[in-house]
Amino acid sequence: MAALTADRRTAERSGGIREPGVRAGVTIYAGAMAAIDVDGWLVPAAAVAAHRVLGRAEQRVVGGATHGAERCRVATGIYRYANSAAGDLIARADIGQSAYVVDDQTVAKTHAGNTRPVAGIIFDVDADGVWVRF
Repeated sequence: MAALTADRRTAERSGGIREPGVRAGVTIYAGAMAAIDVDGWLVPAAAVAAHRVLGRAEQRVVGGATHGAERCRVATGIYRYANSAAGDLIARADIGQSAYVVDDQTVAKTHAGNTRPVAGIIFDVDADGVWVRF
């Protein structure tokens, strides 16, 4: 494509919300961490190294008969999730480090031998859980 020679109306998106296609047959619950799987479909975040967490699901969606038949709104921001336990418990000293996915509502301090994807960055820790920035 050649360089512009006149003004161009360039489409834009805010980046705060996206609506990827959902993997067939999976249920994503509102409030869950949502991830893109190795094939590019939205799934509930899980301890699967190939997942790439996008953010928080804004609605419950049940995947249709085919991949992408349904879409789910996913938001970026800072959200509180459950803290892991024992050696994987996230503490205030971990603020600014990566949090790792245990399941679609729990984060941990470690990647467990590269089996967990990064959920996001630890923003804060309180008695009710871990605030994660997506």
